[in-house]
Amino acid sequence: MRFLAGALFFLAACAAAEAPAQSEPAAPVAQPAPAPEANVPRDVTFRCAGAFTQGGIAVCQGAPGSDVRIEGESVGQIDANGWIVVGFNREAPAQLTIEAVHAGTTASQRLEIARRQFDIQRIDGLPQQTVTPTDPAVQARIAREAALKQIGFASQAPITGFLDGFIMPVEGGRVSGTWGNQRILNGTPSTPHFGYDIAVPTGTPIRAPAAGVVTLANPDMHYEGGLVFIDHGQGLITMYLHMSRLDVAVGDVVTQGQILGAVGSSGRATGPHLCWRMRWNGRQLDPSVAVQGLATARAELVR
Repeated sequence: MRFLAGALFFLAACAAAEAPAQSEPAAPVAQPAPAPEANVPRDVTFRCAGAFTQGGIAVCQGAPGSDVRIEGESVGQIDANGWIVVGFNREAPAQLTIEAVHAGTTASQRLEIARRQFDIQRIDGLPQQTVTPTDPAVQARIAREAALKQIGFASQAPITGFLDGFIMPVEGGRVSGTWGNQRILNGTPSTPHFGYDIAVPTGTPIRAPAAGVVTLANPDMHYEGGLVFIDHGQGLITMYLHMSRLDVAVGDVVTQGQILGAVGSSGRATGPHLCWRMRWNGRQLDPSVAVQGLATARAELVR
């Protein structure tokens, strides 16, 4: 079954490869059936549970159709079964107000957001064209690939894979890079690293942490190398970088635990590892925090 969603944002903190980029299919495809939903009462009180920390994620439950706002900014609507997923970026303040506005009434929660300390990470030995590209052909390629990623990020799949809770996409390994750290690449200060890096051998299977729809699958991106995006519902996108093999294509509907491909060192990488990323409605989130956060949400909210 195929489902073409869209969207995307330029990530540059893991990746590179020098062959021409490949285009993604643009023709509409059939939508997947919505995932099974928990039986949520329509009059349920608005409440949220999850990882309340910078880079964290939460699931909220409330009246279907409610407009959800974080510090007054609308971030989406609660779906027909009473669910919405929300996230908190790296710079989230120590306290946030989240509201659900429905039929002229407002329900709110004041959230305490845990602060985090972020280290500085220095990485040397990268090809310089993956750090400060000056070749016009490379710059044009990067622009083309940025457009592809924007399509992948725009997806809003009508499913709730995030209610599965997340499993780790690879087994074992060593954490070689944590989320949110400031990076200095070949001596040049870069943007924060919005990936969670796990060093494992080339060829290690990468599994979908939860059900979703593939919105980008490209084996040869300049920065990211082999790259896959999955929309787990409501624009919660996870990304898998530096892959040596892709076993999925745009529009594929995947189940939790399904193999997406294999770990590699393609793109801007100094060795084989998975750079695992997460994004929600323009906010960069920490996928490693999401594993426990979504487990907490399931335990407290899903019946």
